[in-house]
Amino acid sequence: MTEERDVGLVISIIGLSGSIQKRLGSALSVHGIGVTEYLVLNQLHTSPAKTLQRSELAAKVGLTPSGITRLINPMEKMGLVEKEENPRDARVSLVALSAAGRQVFEDAQVSFAQAAGALFERLGAPQLDALSELLQSVARDIR
Repeated sequence: MTEERDVGLVISIIGLSGSIQKRLGSALSVHGIGVTEYLVLNQLHTSPAKTLQRSELAAKVGLTPSGITRLINPMEKMGLVEKEENPRDARVSLVALSAAGRQVFEDAQVSFAQAAGALFERLGAPQLDALSELLQSVARDIR
């Protein structure tokens, strides 16, 4: 019975994740980006130097090194990010948030926050706090 419950729970979480990504993707599409691009811009924006190594960025957004490269290349062509030399290690390039990327992120951040708020508008603060705590606990255990 426990195994059945666990499988059902994982399937529900995957379905919920897909639904959340569709809603957020729809809100972000007016800015010309999707959810994964938003996550990249967010990581770069919150990084103290506004730059990250590709491997760090991949880990932070849940992609493989080749996956982040496939995502970053079009973002670079769009002018959202730039490659920079790493002053500490010439073999490793950095991904930097461009001025255009910063503007797109700041505009998209409003849409993202509104869409995220709409997802949980039926829940009260105690429910949201409990949900957040549970999800963080599961995430810590998985890592």
